[in-house]
Amino acid sequence: MSLRSTIIAEIETITRDQNKTMPALTDAMVLMDTDFDSLCFALLVARMEDRLGFDPFSTLEVADLPVTLGDLVALYDRAQTRKAA
Repeated sequence: MSLRSTIIAEIETITRDQNKTMPALTDAMVLMDTDFDSLCFALLVARMEDRLGFDPFSTLEVADLPVTLGDLVALYDRAQTRKAA
């Protein structure tokens, strides 16, 4: 399973478990414009850390916070690349 599909699968699971509704999950989707609230986001970060063994937010600058789903996937992709190096 690719990193992108893993993130999307976790988002879908969390929104279903939290009784939230989400628009179509596209790279351009602005995360703050959805029902995916701070609790959902915290669950996502924790689950991804369990799966991948790292938290890209632990060394992130505020200016680099993801705005869209595409930004979030890119953030995890960069962190995974750094971890592998």
